[in-house]
Amino acid sequence: MCRLGLSDIFLEVQEIVIRTEVALLEAQEANGSAVVRELLDAQFRASEEWVQTRAGGIDWIKRFRYNKTLLARLGVEIQVSARSDLLVRDLVHMRNSIQKGHIDAGVIVVPDDRMQRFLVDRTPSYADAVRYIEREFPEACNFPIVLIAVEHDGPSDTPLPKKKTNTSEGMAIGESKAEYKARKAKTQQMDSAEAHTDPLQCH
Repeated sequence: MCRLGLSDIFLEVQEIVIRTEVALLEAQEANGSAVVRELLDAQFRASEEWVQTRAGGIDWIKRFRYNKTLLARLGVEIQVSARSDLLVRDLVHMRNSIQKGHIDAGVIVVPDDRMQRFLVDRTPSYADAVRYIEREFPEACNFPIVLIAVEHDGPSDTPLPKKKTNTSEGMAIGESKAEYKARKAKTQQMDSAEAHTDPLQCH
């Protein structure tokens, strides 16, 4: 991260995760994981210059610029509410995004092992992510991809509600249609600008 000039942005990712307050009913599979995703998305959305990409893209991207010149981009995938076996898909997606020059380094956020026990069945954990990398996708070790485990802040008397994670039109969980349309337009505008001005963009 330091070599790519992304150390400050990587530190910001950690700060966003730390300030996301999550309290869980500490009982096996008692809490909905989609709400955790909503809380993390809300913190990224409230932070400066983080762009939530359209469906099929990296979840969140921040660009590092110096004197208006784009130097590097950090992408973040939040994997707290989907099936654990989809971690491989995220790893492949992030590798492909790095190879194509869409981002220069990536972070995948997953629940830590203790927190995962209190979330719905088949939610990924840090141990799952490490196992998938070591056994099924060791190639990921050759790319600047970092795993971050998120912990919950403490116990709650009530569980987080369980929600369906599939949303219409590629909308993010908890996102209104107006917010989705504005985000999509902004992402398309930024992609178009990068295609013409980004010296790091692969063609």
